[in-house]
Amino acid sequence: MIPDMAGLPPLAWTSAAGQVSYDEAGNALTLTAAPGVDWSNDSIGGEQQHRASALGFTAPAHFSLSARVMVVSPRTTFDAGVLSLWADKDHWAKLCFEYSPKGEAMIVSVVTNTYSDDSNANLVSGPWTYLRVSRLGPAWAFHSSANGLDWCFVRVFRLHTDKSVRVGFLAQAPMGDSCVARFDSIEFTSHSPSNLRDGS
Repeated sequence: MIPDMAGLPPLAWTSAAGQVSYDEAGNALTLTAAPGVDWSNDSIGGEQQHRASALGFTAPAHFSLSARVMVVSPRTTFDAGVLSLWADKDHWAKLCFEYSPKGEAMIVSVVTNTYSDDSNANLVSGPWTYLRVSRLGPAWAFHSSANGLDWCFVRVFRLHTDKSVRVGFLAQAPMGDSCVARFDSIEFTSHSPSNLRDGS
């Protein structure tokens, strides 16, 4: 059953229904990824993968959505808790708290306009991080934070589509049997940052 979360518009899956639980007292969302699910439009030419499903809502023209993200299951390569954007199979993006092939937790972002532009950002030493996605009219911005107050710029970009975009939450487990991702301290506002690079 899809939860009705305080402070968010009504949620729906981008594709097939996934596994979700909701802690109403903590306003925390937990998504459990099925084995081997991911989103990927490999730039090198590998097979596309869109078997993961995000839980989200239609993005307004200006907003910010942030959450503290942690993976509470044993970690496997490329598993992640994710803030995601989805228009269709050729136009989507994701900001991930991901586990690298070297066994390090890190911030990874992927922007897809037909093919995926995959970029690694900073390593994360703790068990969780804060992620934020913002929309500024035609543009989108990704940020991460250690404390939910001081934000590090990850990237700004456009999705080359006129379709509506759904923003939300996703768990992925490309190489593993599952990934359990928890999202709490969730904040949704109707305004976006005035300066993308000053930490606000």
